[in-house]
Amino acid sequence: MNENILGIIAGILTSVSMIPQLVKVIREKNVEDISLLMLLVLIVGLSLWVWYGFMKDELPIIISNSFAVLVNLSLLICYILYNKKT
Repeated sequence: MNENILGIIAGILTSVSMIPQLVKVIREKNVEDISLLMLLVLIVGLSLWVWYGFMKDELPIIISNSFAVLVNLSLLICYILYNKKT
């Protein structure tokens, strides 16, 4: 198997892991069980992976982590919208 395809598949599988959480938050409009700190650290870490991917010109790293950033930014937006502690 081509190593780029393997990297893309691995990246996509790990990136989609947050989609069930995002769907649950959107359906229930409840973010009480979401850690804002974890979410922020994750977004920063994934963004650094995207930057690293560009530096190394590694498409699998760029694609998978960019997707993960988008999913987690969506979760962050939901957190801001649905947080009842404000």
